[in-house]
Amino acid sequence: MVSSQVLTNELLSQIACPPDKPHLEFFDALIRGFYVDLLRNGRMNFRLRYRVDGKARVTTLGDARVMTVDEAREAARQYLRDLKAESITLNTATPQPLLTVGEFFTEHYIPYAKSYKRSWDTDQSLIRNHIIPKLGGLALPEVMPKDIANAVSAMRAADYAPGTCNRFLVLLRYGFRLAERWRVGGLACNPAKELVNLRDDNRIERYLTPLQCETLLKEIQCSPNPMLGSIIRFLILTGARKREVLDATWVDIDFEQRLWRIPKTKSGKIRYIPLSVEALRVLNELRVKAVAGREHIFANPATGKPFISIFYSWDACRKRAGLPEFRIHDLRHSFASFLVNAGRSLYEVQQLLGHADIRTTSRYAHLSRDTLREAVEVVPFGLSRSA
Repeated sequence: MVSSQVLTNELLSQIACPPDKPHLEFFDALIRGFYVDLLRNGRMNFRLRYRVDGKARVTTLGDARVMTVDEAREAARQYLRDLKAESITLNTATPQPLLTVGEFFTEHYIPYAKSYKRSWDTDQSLIRNHIIPKLGGLALPEVMPKDIANAVSAMRAADYAPGTCNRFLVLLRYGFRLAERWRVGGLACNPAKELVNLRDDNRIERYLTPLQCETLLKEIQCSPNPMLGSIIRFLILTGARKREVLDATWVDIDFEQRLWRIPKTKSGKIRYIPLSVEALRVLNELRVKAVAGREHIFANPATGKPFISIFYSWDACRKRAGLPEFRIHDLRHSFASFLVNAGRSLYEVQQLLGHADIRTTSRYAHLSRDTLREAVEVVPFGLSRSA
């Protein structure tokens, strides 16, 4: 919302931002482009909006709770005089509202992300829960690196994990880069470009021991969800992602070649997973009971469609098995650890998990202590006696 009138100290003491608006801009009738920007959280700054060579620019003159209107107006005049002294062509025509961070990410970024990104809903959640509440009311050119750094500090103070804070930074960095590329919002630079990600030393790796795996499967067989046992077994036996299994179709199974074709992967590329004898046994058990015409292998019996979520039935089983914090994605970790502990190479694990980078695979290379003990036994006997 844009308003224009002669700014006074009395006016600033009376104005308030409606709770349904991210911010209000009050432009001065005496100096074009000079205005006060009032955020919903009460923050208020004097700013100057102008154009240089046809490009919109914004500079912050100071905190309106500290400076008087006369001081800010004189600062605006001096700023314009300095620009003219530098022989910069100015255009201080009646300013047009600039895109706010919230408007850019909801009206421009999300529609673009939906066109190519499978995980766009994750971005939407970050935008809704973090970007808009912390930065949404600021115009794109007004965002300073310190604003973003303060937002990250607030997230850490609220006990958000470093990984969540880093996803917030990555999304902001990418969003501002797109705004620069698309030349929207009068953005001159990317304020998130120089901010580095937090060091994340809290990556939790969980995986099943053979005994835990046996206990978990026993509990799952008692689940009222008749498909849960087959789903979990197939996840353990293939190392696939949950959504890949839930969306699997019969047409993508080549029983003769013992291959499972996954058309929609995280990387966007088709992937083939070889199927073990046990994985084929799971499929054959389901094929015997399959309802004619149903394309999805692990369909919800009540709807014939893929499950939207299996969390509640899974949660009950993992708690009964004494694994209350074990996630479904940790089954993928377990698949990798079983392979490595059996002596398979990281390259083989990389191919089976569909990782493009071997460094990603290395985080799954959990070697059991028993395996390490066996490894040291390959050193020749007699070395200590001959020393």
